[in-house]
Amino acid sequence: MTTLDDRTTPPTAPPDEAPLTLDQPAGRSLRLIDQMGMWGNLGVSLLGFTGAIYVLYPVGDTPISLGAALLALLVGTVLGTAAVAVAAVPGTVTGSPAMVLLRGLFGARLSWLPTLLNVVQLLGWTTFEIVTISTALHQITGSVPRWVYVVLAGVVTTALALRPLGWIRLLRRYVTVAVVIALVYLAVQLLRNPLPPLGHGPWTGFWIAVDSVIGVAVSWVPVAADYTRHSRSTRDTVVGTFVGYSLSQLACYAIGLVALVTVAQGDDGRIFGAFMAIPVGTVAFAVLAIREIDQSFVDVFSAAVSVQNVRPRWDRRLLALLLGTLCTVLALALDIANYQSFLLLIGSLFVPLLGVFAVDWFVVSRRSWDLGENAPLRLAMVLPWAIGFVVYQLVNPGTLGPWSRMWHTVQGWLDFTPTNWMSASLISFAVAAVVTLPVGLVERRLRAAASRGR
Repeated sequence: MTTLDDRTTPPTAPPDEAPLTLDQPAGRSLRLIDQMGMWGNLGVSLLGFTGAIYVLYPVGDTPISLGAALLALLVGTVLGTAAVAVAAVPGTVTGSPAMVLLRGLFGARLSWLPTLLNVVQLLGWTTFEIVTISTALHQITGSVPRWVYVVLAGVVTTALALRPLGWIRLLRRYVTVAVVIALVYLAVQLLRNPLPPLGHGPWTGFWIAVDSVIGVAVSWVPVAADYTRHSRSTRDTVVGTFVGYSLSQLACYAIGLVALVTVAQGDDGRIFGAFMAIPVGTVAFAVLAIREIDQSFVDVFSAAVSVQNVRPRWDRRLLALLLGTLCTVLALALDIANYQSFLLLIGSLFVPLLGVFAVDWFVVSRRSWDLGENAPLRLAMVLPWAIGFVVYQLVNPGTLGPWSRMWHTVQGWLDFTPTNWMSASLISFAVAAVVTLPVGLVERRLRAAASRGR
């Protein structure tokens, strides 16, 4: 039996499956159609339907116009998905998962910090997804206790995380078709209701709406390379990620917006009920609820691979089993209704991190990073990341109690009031990227000088 502390050569994974440890090379078994299928499914989410209310109501209780909301959806999706595609490319080039890539950016030991943050957010999102799935299914069949669905969702999530690439190919062949049919059916039925004029309503908060859409897409940045490392080419990675995720997120949010301005009448809590009120809508909703498991299994697998950045020889299957079980227990035991705010706070760390990551990989280091277990420390690269994070919090302090109040206090000290046109994601990304360039170039010259002096 292989244990977590086994230092002997572990059993080898099938060539078309993810390696069991970081010692083993990543197979290149995912084609363009597989990547499109996977990212297309990840772009559809029950949280996306209800999340449409943050696009329609970005500030206060007054909705922006439907035309403004649809444009915010388009702009936010394009920008957010482009960010995911950028983060995905180094995974294909190097064959390394996302957190291992951060060894090149920060050094091996310092990369443990973002790795820990990523594991925490992935476990949180997995728990949140299991709760969402169980709540949706319980809404369909209230006679079955919700805890039964929690256990079933947790078991299936964990099982799928054991053979992730096989499940991705299954997604492409069967689940994607069912999801497309369900989305088209719901859209057609909802569009039978009269829509308000596209220009009716203000544009106040347009960029805040854009920011909320970007945030959802960018949440996949810390895991993208875990899957695109298995792509056969960079072209497959970029096209599969961008096209697959963009189209499905646009469809998901657009359906949510249409539901909000018609049958749900601005109440996101009524969207699911509105879906089920449509003839045969319960079947379509059930398909989408069950499909939500791909979100949770992706998070569990990536959490396991992230842990391997710290313990490269631990078997990912045992890690997935332990982490999936933990998330199931948490979903049974915790009330996480307000936990999403904490998860979004952690997620905001990765927006400026992407700015640092992209500039250093493509410009400063010129696609050449030391990804070894003893990669040298690059402490200077924390500076642009930290500055970008501070900028993000100043523009959008969030809603997490004492944390938000602290940043509002800082805003007062600085006499800074964010305006409605400001996007925390765009500004923090840009600031982190701009600061990275001089910091990275100086740091590279110092390292080169130190190397010559040895």
